[in-house]
Amino acid sequence: MKAGWVQRLALAVYLALFFVYLLGPLAVMGVSAFNTPSYPQVWPFEGFTLEWFGKLLADQDMMYGLQMSLWIGVLVVLISVPIGLAGAIVMTQIPARARATYYLVVVSPVLTPGVIIGISTVVFWREFTTMSGLRFMYDGVVMTVLGQSSFISAYCMLIILARLQRFDRAQQEAALDLGASYPQVFRHILLPFLKPALFSAGVLAFLSSFENYNTTTFSILADKTLTTVLAGRVRQGTTPAISALAVIIVAVTVLGAIVYEVLKRRDDARQRARQRAASQAEEAELGGEPAAA
Repeated sequence: MKAGWVQRLALAVYLALFFVYLLGPLAVMGVSAFNTPSYPQVWPFEGFTLEWFGKLLADQDMMYGLQMSLWIGVLVVLISVPIGLAGAIVMTQIPARARATYYLVVVSPVLTPGVIIGISTVVFWREFTTMSGLRFMYDGVVMTVLGQSSFISAYCMLIILARLQRFDRAQQEAALDLGASYPQVFRHILLPFLKPALFSAGVLAFLSSFENYNTTTFSILADKTLTTVLAGRVRQGTTPAISALAVIIVAVTVLGAIVYEVLKRRDDARQRARQRAASQAEEAELGGEPAAA
């Protein structure tokens, strides 16, 4: 009895420390964003204000960095998700003995430090654009998108591959036997099945690009993103405007998660309703057969 009480107490202490460590910084930034002092401060709470949100919106460097991060994130999604989809499909099509080598090659960018990816991207594209004459491609945004996509596409491939491994190939073979072409099978059977994985891969790709610093700080050259602007501001000393930015990002993330969960539950409810309707129709047909006979 005493041992069980000690275990429960230790578990409660561990969970308390875990959530304090996890949510403590967010709580501190959330309170300091509405406090009046010019330095992030939680206590004493001198007064409620929304001034720091206004200063955040008036900060041109911060807003420009945010716009660039959003633009780069969208481009990374448009590149990484198709590459990840192609990589996952190839994984299921090649011979079994070659899959280990293929997997090692396509996942190796994930194991490479971001600093190395950023520097190698700049060096490669500088030499390539010099020899080819395509100097317009030696651009910070272009190289950042390519550098981030080189490893983010591997994340997308792993997510899609996990879903693809549960795909019933009998559906594909049945469609081909009925005269469907491979593009039709891909568009009407495989893509609908992979839709949840594609959405998850897109969200992960965008978030990974949005928060990336190690690769971006080298490949962006003279341009800037939100992470590089924040890194420079932190070196100079933080202000509650950064806390206000954190509050906005957390609020948007939580709101997006709630909207996704609501839509997912509605979709699940519609599927259950269709299944019940189909089962009821089947039972009605079976029940009507004896009468018809």
